[in-house]
Amino acid sequence: MSRRRTAALLDDDAVLIAEGITPTLVRKMGGFGNYSVSFSVICILAGGMTLFGFGLHNGGPAVMVWGWVGIFAMTLVLGACLGEVTSVYPTSGALYHMAHRLGGPGWAWVTGWLNLLGLVGAIAGIDYGAASFIGAFASLQWGFEPTPENTMAIFVCVLFLHGLLNSFGVGLVDVLSKISVWWQFSGVTLIVGALLLAPGERQSPAFVFTEYYNDSGISNPLYGAGVGCLMAAYTFCGYDASAHMAEETTEAQKAAPWGMVHAIVWSGVAGFVLIVGMLFAMESYTGTLGTATGVPPAQIFIDVLGTGMAKSLLVVVIVAQLFCGNAETAAASRMAYAFSRNQALWGWRLWSRVNARTANPTPAVWLCVGIALALALPSLYSPTAYAAVTAINVLGITPAYAIPVFLRLKAGDRFKQGQWNLGRFSKPLGVIAVTYVVVLTVFFCLPQAYPLTTQSFNYAPVTLAVVLLLAWISWMTTGRKNYSMPLPASTAEDSKIAGGMV
Repeated sequence: MSRRRTAALLDDDAVLIAEGITPTLVRKMGGFGNYSVSFSVICILAGGMTLFGFGLHNGGPAVMVWGWVGIFAMTLVLGACLGEVTSVYPTSGALYHMAHRLGGPGWAWVTGWLNLLGLVGAIAGIDYGAASFIGAFASLQWGFEPTPENTMAIFVCVLFLHGLLNSFGVGLVDVLSKISVWWQFSGVTLIVGALLLAPGERQSPAFVFTEYYNDSGISNPLYGAGVGCLMAAYTFCGYDASAHMAEETTEAQKAAPWGMVHAIVWSGVAGFVLIVGMLFAMESYTGTLGTATGVPPAQIFIDVLGTGMAKSLLVVVIVAQLFCGNAETAAASRMAYAFSRNQALWGWRLWSRVNARTANPTPAVWLCVGIALALALPSLYSPTAYAAVTAINVLGITPAYAIPVFLRLKAGDRFKQGQWNLGRFSKPLGVIAVTYVVVLTVFFCLPQAYPLTTQSFNYAPVTLAVVLLLAWISWMTTGRKNYSMPLPASTAEDSKIAGGMV
């Protein structure tokens, strides 16, 4: 090991020790590996493709394109503000650890439960989306019928695969995430290039950039456009993965926020190219929405390129989605492990265990996989449940992003900026970020389709309310007694000295 890397590891561990945390996980990730995990989790070939049909139904091309641009810009602001706080607190607990240091245990408790809900909701959304695409491929290849029951069976297999891959340690996660970056960039280039270079007519710029379409029953265009932004908001979730992997990253004070922000930037650029390219190539709006495959992008591939090439492109998308779900499972398990380490989850003794051979929080991996399965089960009975699962991801994780930023603003000059910071722009950008999250959260608690029925009901805010209620009950019954965040080393030393003087 080089002297520079040895020194970096010692510095990183010193930061953890100063936070009162004993280094347990192995640092095998560099800056690019850390960025790769967040880029893999955002995964434009997952969120941007699985909710492509949702976007066509809710606002159409105009909302899909400009909603992407707007959400991208706001996410970049929020991610940069969160990165600044991450630089000061580079721990696996990430958001709830920041909230505790800046606001106390109550803020940490709420943030941790919201973060956990968002992360496991993301696993459910990503892997169920991958299952849908696998079903579409199987339909074209073998005449497979993608019924809800069949899709759920594929989903369970995908979940098991990601649980298994994440049981081998961070080294495998690092390698797969790095491959994922190049796979996604190459995949976007291949898909857009193939669609636009194929012979045939193309949609007009007016259609791609101005066409508004909404068949959700929402008559107010502003309301309809806001709901349609779920496609972009769901895709731009998960960049906190860089923060959750900080204890396994060298020079984490700089690498974690750098990875977070760069993942957002490159996902935004590549996603814009993908969406615009797909919309220009789409031949039939109603045909795409009514596709027998159940996956609108697959119908675009078939219409423009034929079944053979469509199957090849579906494989490209499916592999990217599998990379995405794997990285998200890694991030979620680190959060669950850290939260359990602080005795915040029922059964924390089990979930906080680290495999002695792999230095991996294996029990936490399977905990997250199990919760993700439970969240996706309503998809067996409701056609709108998948959109609700993705809304759960947004409703859980986005407020959790904003809480540390809000508490940083509240702390004012008491907050000491770290190695990666926004300088004098920190406070004004923080205000913009928090405001954005409040507006976004309100929108995704609203019904996503009318008239309201048991089939169209948006159960995401109900799930959010249930989780917050469980968090409150657990805090009142056990959390106040058991939850234990270690004191920073300096505070602990001061307390020890004070105790000796008394």
